[in-house]
Amino acid sequence: MNAITPLRRRRLSVPTVTLSHGGGGTAMRDLVEDVFVSAFAGDAAAPLEDQARMDLAALAAGGDRLAFTTDGFVVDPLFFPGGDIGTLAVCGTVNDLAVGGAVPVMLSCAVVIEEGLAVDTLRRVAASMADAARAAGVRIVTGDTKVVARGACDKLFVTTSGVGVIRRGIEVGIGKARPGDVVLVNGPLGCHGATILAARGDLGLDADLASDCAPLNGLIGDLLDAAPGTRLMRDATRGGLAAVLTELAEASGVGVLIAEEALPVTPAVRGLCELLGLDPLHLANEGVLVAVVPREQAAAALAALRAHPLGGQAALIGGVTSERPGRVVMDTAFGQRTIDLPVGDPLPRIC
Repeated sequence: MNAITPLRRRRLSVPTVTLSHGGGGTAMRDLVEDVFVSAFAGDAAAPLEDQARMDLAALAAGGDRLAFTTDGFVVDPLFFPGGDIGTLAVCGTVNDLAVGGAVPVMLSCAVVIEEGLAVDTLRRVAASMADAARAAGVRIVTGDTKVVARGACDKLFVTTSGVGVIRRGIEVGIGKARPGDVVLVNGPLGCHGATILAARGDLGLDADLASDCAPLNGLIGDLLDAAPGTRLMRDATRGGLAAVLTELAEASGVGVLIAEEALPVTPAVRGLCELLGLDPLHLANEGVLVAVVPREQAAAALAALRAHPLGGQAALIGGVTSERPGRVVMDTAFGQRTIDLPVGDPLPRIC
């Protein structure tokens, strides 16, 4: 949040953010200290520098490679059942590291705030980010704050970046699937996308929906311990399961065959999709892991997923084949159909 020495922790006296809070003076210092330093700083007495400083020896002790990722979050609405933009930002970045076999270590947080946003809204988002970071076992160590005029952004945009250490011996990648492998997911599909759609209120829907937003690094650690030969992992965010399966089929030069009856979908998500003509395979998730593992390690992998709180409904949904390379096919009650990506985004601003 720039080079600010936190001399005090004074609560802001104004209810909304003004342009002066982005100007680099005392108003910005007060905003940063009140909202972000108080939520994120592990040592409130330490001065804040223009950069976070990392102990290379400690990082090297955890693995032999670094992973680095960044992501922007513009979800609308900011708050929804099961999470908010702050939870989403932390979990999304942690998960992007973890699916590469990395143990997430630290995050950055940059915010663009629209003039007029309630300060209490910022405090609530920062608290959610701090809670999610603690749950994932990571620290938010640096960041930045910008304020723009009304109409220049929609309330609040958040960008997070993350650094993780890849465990020795772990080699996962989107092009590593092989014929004979199996495809696993850890839980129900489409919950996040369906929840955001319902939370916007445009359709007057009253459905029992909640986002699956969660940090997957603990679950992934258990999976890799049980199935060290895991070929690849992805979190099925924008584009949903269909995007992940299509990407791996093309990158690995294989076919993927899944079974519709094996897909975990909640009644609420299925009902919403049937009502609106949506496909749960295309809906975004924020806590769904897709993993491809060798068939001989499938039982151990599935047991490890189901033993974790985020994997109780884990399922083996299909397998990798040498037939129809680059294509994803689903067995249904009415025969086989090809799974394609949607042409556009059916639900914009879901993350």
